[in-house]
Amino acid sequence: MTLTDVRPARAGRGPAPNRARNRDTFMLMLPALIPVLVLSVGPLVYGIMLAFTDARSGRNTETSFVGLANFGDLLTDVDFWESFRIGMIWAVSVTVLQFLASLGLALLLDQDLRLRGFARVLALVPWAMPPVVIGLMWRLVYHPDAGILNAVLGTDVDWLNDFSVALPAVILVGIWMGMPQTTVVLLAGLQNVPKELHEAAGVDGAGVWRRFWNVTLPQLRPVIVAITSLDFVWNINQFSLVYVLTQGGPGGRTRLPMLFAYEEAFRYGFFGYAATLGVAITIVVLAVLGVYLWRQMREAD
Repeated sequence: MTLTDVRPARAGRGPAPNRARNRDTFMLMLPALIPVLVLSVGPLVYGIMLAFTDARSGRNTETSFVGLANFGDLLTDVDFWESFRIGMIWAVSVTVLQFLASLGLALLLDQDLRLRGFARVLALVPWAMPPVVIGLMWRLVYHPDAGILNAVLGTDVDWLNDFSVALPAVILVGIWMGMPQTTVVLLAGLQNVPKELHEAAGVDGAGVWRRFWNVTLPQLRPVIVAITSLDFVWNINQFSLVYVLTQGGPGGRTRLPMLFAYEEAFRYGFFGYAATLGVAITIVVLAVLGVYLWRQMREAD
């Protein structure tokens, strides 16, 4: 037997250990994959399938396949487009203002100040509170008769039932609730900025503002892109906080898309149409995020 006769046999037995290793890796991941498939992928697929049916609430109701009829109705639904407009105002306003406020707070907490550790703990307090509790607390703050806000300002405004101020009032609560996680992420990014860069910029005569604009922000760009993208997704899908505060009122002024879908499903019983709303909102969010991330990547390049 020659050496060339032996080599093919060795090559043929080579992938066997790799297959065994891949099989062992899959078996180790299986306990984690099963809950994801059952609790996330399964409901997602079912919801997408439901969007192409006329599923309704009630006993002994028949469900039939309607194709794209629900999406056609969605395109002409004035109430949906109004809720979508309000949802975009809410999501963009909360994301941008939350980022600016969190960046300022992160810069402050990054300084060598007294009681800095205690201040960092206080900054995390909203993060530890459930959205329902936050909503109930801020309802008391905004109460027209017994609320602390009117007592301090000396006014009698019904903040959550006034058509002109209800949405800004809810946006303020959304900013306050979402600041902790954004602040923590930005603070971690600030602590990873090399101090040598600031020292070199200071030697070149750069002031505080120029060091922030030319050194800090470029170093934070990946962190900013990641956290603002996540914040936008969380905000456009917000439900519990706004539901507790206003339930979409007054007159639909704070009815976000998720609230509109909830009403269609559980108030009026149109499950198929509500699933269509969820699919449409998901597509829009993915499209907006795709454009945003594409532009950020182009600027980075």
